[in-house]
Amino acid sequence: MIYFDNSATTRPHPQVIEVVKRAMETYFGNPSSLHQKGLEAENVLKQARLVAAQYLGCKPSEILFTSGGTESNNAAIKGVAFQYQGRGKHIVTTSIEHPAVYDVCKQLESFGFSVTFLPVDRDGRVSVEDVKKAVRDDTILVSVMHVNNELGTIQPIAEIGEWLKQFPKTLFHVDAVQSFGKLPLRVKEWGIDLASISAHKFHGPRGTGILFKREGLIIQPLLMGGGQEGGFRSGTENLPAVAGMAKAIRMLAEEGKRDADRLSELTRYLREGLSSISGCVINTPAEGSAPHIVNVSFPGMKAEVVLHALEERGFLVSTKSACSSKADEPSRVLTATGMDREQALSAIRISLGRENTAEEVEKFIAAVREVGSMRSYMKEKV
Repeated sequence: MIYFDNSATTRPHPQVIEVVKRAMETYFGNPSSLHQKGLEAENVLKQARLVAAQYLGCKPSEILFTSGGTESNNAAIKGVAFQYQGRGKHIVTTSIEHPAVYDVCKQLESFGFSVTFLPVDRDGRVSVEDVKKAVRDDTILVSVMHVNNELGTIQPIAEIGEWLKQFPKTLFHVDAVQSFGKLPLRVKEWGIDLASISAHKFHGPRGTGILFKREGLIIQPLLMGGGQEGGFRSGTENLPAVAGMAKAIRMLAEEGKRDADRLSELTRYLREGLSSISGCVINTPAEGSAPHIVNVSFPGMKAEVVLHALEERGFLVSTKSACSSKADEPSRVLTATGMDREQALSAIRISLGRENTAEEVEKFIAAVREVGSMRSYMKEKV
C-alpha cells in the first residue's frame, strides 16, 4: 500500500524508533527521582528540551512537553481563559480550526465565555482585517492555526501576530501541528505567545508533543499533581517518546528544508496531474498553501466510495480530518469556504510525506483517472 495520509499521522522514522527503544531500556528512571537513574533520565529530558528550543529559536524553559497537539491546544486555550477571565472573557478564533481548538472554544462558550468564530474566504483563509475588527477591549486570546489540516491553506500568522503586538493583554495562540517542520515557525518574530506541536506529524512517536509558552506568561495548568514541566503540566514525563521526538526534530534540522522543497515539487506534479482529470476539482489554493496537502473533490461521487476505490488500487488517502472522518456530514472546514454540499461530500485529502516518491504520485494520478472514469457506476452507490 502507498501511504498518502501523512497529515493524519506519519510513519515513525526507523532512527526515532531505535531512540525510543533505547530510552525505554536504558533511561527507565523517573526524571523526578534523586538517584542515579533519575538523574540520567532528567538529563535526557533536558537535552530534548534544548533540541526543541534550538529548533524553535526560543529558551528551553519555554518548552513544555505534553501528550500531543490536542492537549497542547486545550492547555493553551483553557489555560489562558481561566487565568485571565477577570481581564475579559472574549476569544477570537476561526471557523476552520481543528476540533481540538474549535470544540474547546465551543465548550468555553458553555462556561460563559464569548467566542467570535471568524469567516474565511473561498481559499479557506482568514482576513487580517476581520481579526482586527473582532478584537475588543475584553479580548484575552486570539487563536489561529498556521496551516489548515484539510485544505493546507496557510494563515497570515505573521501579520496577525505583528498587529497584536500593540495589545499586550491579548494573547496569541497558534496551532502549528500541520506546519511544524514543513514551514518556518518564528515564534519570537511573529509575537506568538503559545504554539502547539505534535510529534507524530513529523515522523516522531505518537503520544507526545510540545506547548511553546512564552517566558513570563502564566496560564492555569490543565493537569495538577506533581508539578512537572515547571508546574504547568503535572504527570511523569513520557521520556521515551520525548527522546524520540527530539530525534525527529534533529532530523528536521538536518533534512527539513530539503524535504520541504521535495514535497513542494511532488505536490506541484500531483496538482498538474489531477487538474488534467475530468470531473476532479482541486480545492487547495494554488498559492499560499502548505507543501504537503492537496484536497480534491469529485462532484457526483461520494468521498468514501472514492477513498475505498483508491484503496483497492493500493493507495491510502483520507476524507476530512482524521479526528472527525467517520461523521456522515460534509466537512465544517470546506463548507465554511462557501463550498456546496455535493462538492464537500465528495472531497478527499491527499497528504504527502518524506517517504513518498514521484513514481508513487504518477501511479496515483493514473489510479484517480481510472476511478474518475467510473463516475456513472459510482453515482449509483452514492
